[in-house]
Amino acid sequence: MGYTIGQAAKKSGLSPYTLRFYEKEGLLPNIRKNSAGLRVFSQDDINWLQMIECLKGTGMSLKNIKQYLAWLNAGNTTINQRLQMFQEQKEKLKIQMQLLDKYMEKINFKIKLYTLAAQKGDMDVYKANPELEQERKRIFGVDNPAR
Repeated sequence: MGYTIGQAAKKSGLSPYTLRFYEKEGLLPNIRKNSAGLRVFSQDDINWLQMIECLKGTGMSLKNIKQYLAWLNAGNTTINQRLQMFQEQKEKLKIQMQLLDKYMEKINFKIKLYTLAAQKGDMDVYKANPELEQERKRIFGVDNPAR
């Protein structure tokens, strides 16, 4: 079954503009066109679009996604390059996740701080909660007032 660009956009969650951009950039080399010259997307194309979005979501650049596609199309001789690419991307993602965990800890502290402040009616919550001050120092450092 084939999908129009509008259907493919809906199915993939991307805009028609993005699909055209990906095609122009060489990320969708197998898109067929019908007799009227309109793009016809296959289910394999939709699956590939989902993979592109997955890789982009991990922070992989379009340049590296294009390299992956080239290696994929080259066949078995590039298995090791693809393996290395994914191992490197995994390491980058692990570092990004650790950083996001640190950010989440700071955000959670702020939620806790402002919840207590809202209940009290002002920001002077550290005096009544010395453990909160210790938590602030641990998360933000001694010299950071973390307002």
